[in-house]
Amino acid sequence: MSATERLQIGIFICPNCYIPDVIGVYSVFSVVPECDIHFIWQNKDIVVGFPNFPMQPTITFAECPQHLDVLCIGAFTGVLPDEALKFLVDIGRQAKYLIGICGGSLMLAALGLLKGYRATASFSVVDDLAKFGAIPVKGGEVVVDRNRITASPVCGSFDAGLIVLSNLRGEDAAKEVELTLEYAPHPPFGTGSPELAGVELTQKVMRKYEAGFNEFRQAAQSVYERLI
Repeated sequence: MSATERLQIGIFICPNCYIPDVIGVYSVFSVVPECDIHFIWQNKDIVVGFPNFPMQPTITFAECPQHLDVLCIGAFTGVLPDEALKFLVDIGRQAKYLIGICGGSLMLAALGLLKGYRATASFSVVDDLAKFGAIPVKGGEVVVDRNRITASPVCGSFDAGLIVLSNLRGEDAAKEVELTLEYAPHPPFGTGSPELAGVELTQKVMRKYEAGFNEFRQAAQSVYERLI
């Protein structure tokens, strides 16, 4: 792709979507020249993401370009309308790159878009990917399998965005953006994965957020059952 061709980046938002999962992809492409970023929902009413984060959709399903360069989806809870499911399946199949972050990977799998693909997600739900035909990969912040890029929460969103940008515009462009964002994480406590945190802290966090993780699972299972 030449530098003059505008990139079309779609970020799916909905009520109770987890904003930190998509902010990395947004941040990466927000500083890329000749790039349109679309926040996509069924209408342009304010959407309240989780936790208590109002967002303004910029484009509806009907208005969205049919051939996105990137479609990104993060975790969310609740039930999507049929219109949203159809949009995600149709546009997801046509997008040049699909990015799933955290529970968003689980949703892509439930939609049938990761069947036969290696994929990862939040450590709490990565094993559930297998229920929907994906091949779970543990212990990896980002997994790339052909044009499907899946990642763990938050930092994984930045990494996934940079990897896809490198594929679309070249490594030099991605390196420039990484520097522009000064993206060089230095976590103060070094507990950002189960491997680093150890068993005791990992189990404590899983117990604390078990209800939320189950909501991710229920949302994905609901989608899968409606599509089969």
